Order: sequence, then structure tokens, then C-alpha cells
Amino acid sequence: MATEGAPPAREDHTWTVDPDGGAAYLFGGRDGSTVFDDLWRFDLAADTWERVSAAGPTGRFGHTATWVEGVGVVVWSGQGGPTTFFDDLWVFDPAAGAWSELPDAGPRPAARYGSCAALDGDGRLWISHGFTADAGRFADTWTYDVAAGSWTEVTPDGQGPVVRCLHDCLWTPDGRLVVYAGQTTGVPAIGDLWALGDGAWTKADGAEPPARQLYGLATVGDAAWVFGGAGADRAKLADLWRLDLGTLGWESVTVPGDGPAGRSGATLVADGTGGRLLLFGGLTADGASAETWSLPLRP
Repeated sequence: MATEGAPPAREDHTWTVDPDGGAAYLFGGRDGSTVFDDLWRFDLAADTWERVSAAGPTGRFGHTATWVEGVGVVVWSGQGGPTTFFDDLWVFDPAAGAWSELPDAGPRPAARYGSCAALDGDGRLWISHGFTADAGRFADTWTYDVAAGSWTEVTPDGQGPVVRCLHDCLWTPDGRLVVYAGQTTGVPAIGDLWALGDGAWTKADGAEPPARQLYGLATVGDAAWVFGGAGADRAKLADLWRLDLGTLGWESVTVPGDGPAGRSGATLVADGTGGRLLLFGGLTADGASAETWSLPLRP
């Protein structure tokens, strides 16, 4: 789709939908050694981009960003350079047009890059796994109570997902945290899927997509959609998959016609009002992209 005034090409950014404001907010990312601290608003009705002037977090990539109702876009963690990792929490309030730093009293998760975040039905933010230069990859899980401004570690005992980064996670309608794929020590890409419920991790059975890291993920109702990423051989993927959030079963989706070139580090969001998926940026074989793509969802 043609969109004038789009953000500069980048990967490893975030793009977060404000369902009430009819917009999606893109923050940060990188293009090679250039690290971005800019914020952009995409109008979901007009398909137009606009840069938002608001002083906020230090430039970063590999962070998380989650929409919290009544609060705004909550940004956590990320990396600013080869040895610079963040553990701070920020929120952008679209109504005020301003950033503010959130409190995080008590123990907190270590600074990291390539983690994931999901919001549960009680308004708590869940984060899991990630990477930092000093400690390597993590396998911990934490919750952040937005109202109380405090973290709690909830890493279960027993078997769970191996240490990893460059994965993603989501919250299911029946109240489980799902972690999928990513990269682990000595392995460029993995493809396992785990669900955390009732205080324990359970590994999903059945066929799964090819292993990948740095893919795009969006949730629509009772399904999640996964696009692209970098595969086990580091090749850029251009495939689309649908995950049933009830059964945790996968379905490969074939889209006729031309589509986005294979890429990693792109962002995928669901425009629920328009019944479509939107994709921005990523790293292709030709370098970082500034493309915006749209895919209508079948009824």
C-alpha cells in the first residue's frame, strides 16, 4: 500500500494499536548502527503517517510495547548500543500527547533486549525471557502491576521454555501466557510453543511452522497470526501462519498474488476495525525496509 511520509526504514521496532483512538504508534528500532528514538502515529482510517513530537525514552531497539487501556502505550526494556541495555518503563499517553516514566518499586527484571510482553485480563503486564550481554539469555517470567507500579517474579518451578530471545508472546482468551519460537544459545532459530497456566508451563504438541526468530505477530480474536522472521539457516522468511488460541494448533495460510519479501524484525498489527493485518518495516535481503503492507482477513 502507498503511504506518504512514512517513518525511515528500520527493523526491531514496535508498533502498537490504540483501539479507541483509531491509530497505531510506532516507536524506536534500528537501521544498522542507527538507533531511533522517534514516535510515529499511523491513522488506521486514512492510512497516513505522522511524526509525534514528544520527548521520551532513550533511543532503543528490541524493546516491548503494549497497549494498556486507560494508560497508553507502555514501553519496557530494549538495547541502545552494543553494551547498553534498559530496564526502564515508559508510557505514552495519546490523550496528553506526552511520555512519562512509570514507577517500578522493589525487585525488577534485569535489563534486557529481545524479550516479550503481553497484557492479561486483569491489566497486568507479563514479560518473559530475553538477552543481555553480561548474563546471556534468560528464562524468567515477571508481572508488572500497572496500578501499583511494582514487579513480581512468577517464574514457575519445573520444566519450561529454554533460555531465549527474539521471540514473542501473547495472552489467550482462556487466560494463558503463550511463548513462541526465538533464538537460544548456539541455535539461530527455534520453533517450540509453550503455554503458562495454573502455575506451570506446558509444551504444545503437534506440527509447527519452521523455526524462526524476529517474526511479526498479531492477535485477532481467538487466533494469532505470524509472518516471516529469520529461519534456522538465517534466511528471511515470507510465510504466514494462523495459530488457534484454543487448541494451539497451526495452519499455514497461502495468500494469492504478490506480497512482502522475506524479512525479519518487521512488526505485524491487527486493525480490528478494518478487518486486516498491517505490516511495517523489517530487514530484507536488500536492507532495512520502510514499506507498509495490508492484508484483508477473510470473514
